[in-house]
Amino acid sequence: MELRQGQVAVVTGAASGVGLAMAHRFADEGLRVVLADVEEGALNKAAGELRAGGAQVLARAVDVSERASVDDLADAAYSAFGGVHVLCNNAGVGSGAEGRMWEHEPNDWKWAFAVNVWGVFHGVQAFLPRMLESGQPGHVVNTSSADGGIAPLPTASVYAVTKAAVVTMTESLYAHLKAERAAVGASVLFPGPEMLRTGLWESHRNRPERYAKSRPRKTPYRSLDAWEAAMKAAGREVRFTPVEDVAELVVEGIRADRFWMLPRSERSDEQISARARSMLDRANPAYLENFVLD
Repeated sequence: MELRQGQVAVVTGAASGVGLAMAHRFADEGLRVVLADVEEGALNKAAGELRAGGAQVLARAVDVSERASVDDLADAAYSAFGGVHVLCNNAGVGSGAEGRMWEHEPNDWKWAFAVNVWGVFHGVQAFLPRMLESGQPGHVVNTSSADGGIAPLPTASVYAVTKAAVVTMTESLYAHLKAERAAVGASVLFPGPEMLRTGLWESHRNRPERYAKSRPRKTPYRSLDAWEAAMKAAGREVRFTPVEDVAELVVEGIRADRFWMLPRSERSDEQISARARSMLDRANPAYLENFVLD
């Protein structure tokens, strides 16, 4: 798909991290941008930054776990700009990295699925029919994670399960769009390959009361800074992928109609190969047997 000035991009989880970087990158291409995020203060700050750079911006406080909220976002985007050409279902939360999988509270699962899975589906259903009806070229980008789509991460099983679901959902979406010979493409994004400086580690700050925990959080790291400090104290190297690199990957992937928005990485390639070999050989997953969960 060719990105052109005047087109419209919608980005959820747009107030920080990868979402904000994507919004800036689309604005650099001359697109009008619709920012959606549950954190209103950060959202308004992000919108102000983009407007200061000359971008046309619509900012909406949205809870992607609520279908009505996403429907309202779609109505607002079409009312303001008359169309949508790029949809990035990027909003996500981290939940459940607290002990063994069977110890996680039901609300850990419910909250993560509500945002990370239902949030993506709500975006697809709210926007895609109108995008198809327009007959114009378009693209949907759903954000997954290496933790779920490349190599499962047992230390964050709830999060990993939801991100694996996003991969399969996007594969299905791709197949259905191809069957319809639609002008709209679909991609699944794997940010990385290294750690990212995003608000995901602190996503509990926006956890709704309806998904509240019944006991205190059980985690040694309350923030990304705390985790980074602990890793450095243990003598482990910490590297981060700039979110701007992820945004560039997205723009390049849309232009190339590339389904797998997956940066090249020796580590990721080894993980993909190990998982595939295990399946092809009908062998136990040795790559899952050396994790330290405590």
